[in-house]
Amino acid sequence: MFQAIPYYGVLAVESALNVIGVRLYEEPRYTVIDHVQDVEIRRYAPRAAAAVALVSGVDRNDAFRLLFDYIAGANAGRDRIAMTAPVELRGERLAMTAPVESSEGRMMFFLPADYGASAAPQPRDPRVQIVSVPSEKIAVLRFAGLGGVSPLRQKQLLSGLIRSRWRAVGEPFMYYYDAPFTLPFLRRNEAAVVVEERN
Repeated sequence: MFQAIPYYGVLAVESALNVIGVRLYEEPRYTVIDHVQDVEIRRYAPRAAAAVALVSGVDRNDAFRLLFDYIAGANAGRDRIAMTAPVELRGERLAMTAPVESSEGRMMFFLPADYGASAAPQPRDPRVQIVSVPSEKIAVLRFAGLGGVSPLRQKQLLSGLIRSRWRAVGEPFMYYYDAPFTLPFLRRNEAAVVVEERN
């Protein structure tokens, strides 16, 4: 029990600093390869993640709790894994007001770079899956504020790509970098979509 104190102490400090927009979490590695006005095109390296499907009976709050439990030790090795950013949310239509309107998709926590999918401890809850995410080119539109404007920002992202050399592949999704208690004007959110170069 006492060995958990440093882990939760670090999380508490990171959370306290996150209130004012200071982020100490590791992020997946990427290279910026292009800009299209306010849209940044990134090439992400392959990475491992813990994922939970948003299906009937599992909403985004449940998914977050399952993923947090996994990194806090609800895994075969009882390993405590460092928190990372962002949290990825794919395939969920967000309501303009709370609560979330519907759920079909997945939520993911990216694992620190020293964990590959085969080296990550196995989750104790079968709803948590360890996945390998391949290298991807992703267009992102960064914005501050609350997540309720996500659908509008996703449309803005897609519109920004129309006359560019990049075209969207699949549906847009969201990256959330901060805790819900972070001051809204200091939050970092990103509307994102996988892209490829036009022929």
